[in-house]
Amino acid sequence: MTPSENHPPIDFIRTMIAEDQDAGRSVQRVHTRFPPEPNGHLHIGHAKSICLNFAIAQEFGGLCNLRLDDTNPTKEHMDYVRSIQEDVRWLGFDWGDRLYYASDYFESLYEYALKLIRKGKAYVDNLSAEELREYRGTLTEAGKKSPHRQRTLEENLYLFAKMRAGEFEEGTHVLRAKIDMASPNMNLRDPALYRIRKATHYRTGDAWCIYPTYDFAHPLSDALEGITHSLCTLEFEDHRPLYDWVLDECEVPCHSQQIEFARLNLAHTVMSKRKLLKLVEEGQVQGWDDPRMPTIKGLRRRGYTPAAIRSFCDRVGVAKRDSVIEMGLLEHTIREDLNRTSPRVMAVLHPVKVIIENYPEGQTEEVEAVNNPEDVGQGVRQLTFSREIYIEADDFREDPPKKFFRLSVGQEVRLRYAYIIRCVGVEKDQDGTIVALRCTFDPESKRGGTQAGRKVKGTIHWVSVGHALPTEVRIYEPLLTKPSALPKKSITSEPILNPCSLQVLSPCWAEASLKHASVGSRFQFERQGYFCLDPDSMNQKLVFNRTVSLKDPWAKMEKK
Repeated sequence: MTPSENHPPIDFIRTMIAEDQDAGRSVQRVHTRFPPEPNGHLHIGHAKSICLNFAIAQEFGGLCNLRLDDTNPTKEHMDYVRSIQEDVRWLGFDWGDRLYYASDYFESLYEYALKLIRKGKAYVDNLSAEELREYRGTLTEAGKKSPHRQRTLEENLYLFAKMRAGEFEEGTHVLRAKIDMASPNMNLRDPALYRIRKATHYRTGDAWCIYPTYDFAHPLSDALEGITHSLCTLEFEDHRPLYDWVLDECEVPCHSQQIEFARLNLAHTVMSKRKLLKLVEEGQVQGWDDPRMPTIKGLRRRGYTPAAIRSFCDRVGVAKRDSVIEMGLLEHTIREDLNRTSPRVMAVLHPVKVIIENYPEGQTEEVEAVNNPEDVGQGVRQLTFSREIYIEADDFREDPPKKFFRLSVGQEVRLRYAYIIRCVGVEKDQDGTIVALRCTFDPESKRGGTQAGRKVKGTIHWVSVGHALPTEVRIYEPLLTKPSALPKKSITSEPILNPCSLQVLSPCWAEASLKHASVGSRFQFERQGYFCLDPDSMNQKLVFNRTVSLKDPWAKMEKK
């Protein structure tokens, strides 16, 4: 059953596929693929393509392959291959037994190249790089035919064999398609099909010293796998005529349909593997999994969930025109997901000590706290209350502004799940810095007491001094100081990093229930935001990354 019969298509790609099937123009089972290059780690832009390709296949009862496009041995590594597989699985997708590599097809691709030479559709060219640029022409001027374009069939076969045998140096010879040097589409001006790369391939070793270009390997890999719909981003739209030319001239049994969609451009971050790699190599971030990075690994470490990323990609949708998506949409999506699933805990990030003078010294008691009001199934937990607690420094003002409903001298506030306290004094050091607040509590104001229903206008969170866990909290802001431009406008520009993209708070204090939390666990720190336990956590100190704040700050930023 197609989506047109059950779930109406919601974008132009699904509409196109459904209409073709309904009209009988497509009788094959839909077969897509996700074909990343193993030259870096995946980022959230790749997540959009992953979600689209796997979802289309699932919705139309088809299949989706994972294929590593490994045709450039100078930049690829097995570590990236493993990372890509891990990220795709983490997002919730499974390719079954359909894991492929472009390098699986090297012998077949070579045979197709020979076929083109025999048909008179390809030739070996040995113009220099400077000459190639000159002969190629410009957007307004036609190119010139290479003097080697009329080489005989025998000469081309002989030279191509010598290229494969490693008898030429890099850059001295290329195999080029013979198409049209006057074409207004620059991609059809006798594009390169094979080039010499004397580098060890991470899978094939030194078996090859010539490697196919993307524009040659990609369509043929699609054909060899029986791909019906080759979904790619808009920068490949001008390559589609070449994609079709390769498949037509090689006379393959399966001719995939290339369909282009707008890539994901996310504001205030970098969506280029080359630029992300530069940030890592220059030490401007702590690695590919730095929580400020838009990589799948970085988002995962920061506390993003697969469900939230999939939901975000669905909300962004599939369009035909590039645009920049605001960070606020991504944060809204993860906030929605974590609100439903994350346990609530209390943590104090900017602590000031409170001494409750009329609470007995040495005495403690347990108070009951709700784990998640959005999900009663998560139950309750016990918190330890004592004479000395920490509260947020911002929850006290010596000279409170109007409508300040938290703590000040002579004013009352309720401690979350516990008592109402009143501030009666302030202790300061020699520099005038507040070191402690002196307070009293109302013993009957605890839940269940005779004055438990007594209302005060403010409620604040707290932790017990003698039971709280030392914690480091990392607060992240946007990676860039300015929103990202569209791809065509940002090709030559380098990102301007935000010097305040990371703020480390320490010491902070968190409730004792977090002592046995596992790395990657996500929590809502009440009144603070959503946080994830980082792998850097040690027994002596927890380390939490803020995933997202409780409220959306982007609307205010846009108004400014």
